Amino acid sequence: MRKLKGTVVSNKMQKTVVVKIDRLKMHPKYQKRFQASKKYKAHAEGEFVVGDIVIIQETRPLSKEKRWKVVEKVGSINVADVGEELELPAEGEEKPSEANS
Repeated sequence: MRKLKGTVVSNKMQKTVVVKIDRLKMHPKYQKRFQASKKYKAHAEGEFVVGDIVIIQETRPLSKEKRWKVVEKVGSINVADVGEELELPAEGEEKPSEANS
């Protein structure tokens, strides 16, 4: 049985989470590595929030699109901290590029 490690990107369904798996691939001609990702729907009995890092395992078909189940939670990413890194101008403030014109 295959096991994959990924990040929970959605938990809005009942007993189901969407897990995004990132992997590095190599271009066959140019030999450059690039990141490719795929989303899997996985059965989850416990409570998982967006940003949790989980391990999913292949299982029998549980529904039309669910072929995986969450085995364990490895860690978590604080999604609130990621959003604070982006500094957006407050309402009424001008953007730096507009001030120069």
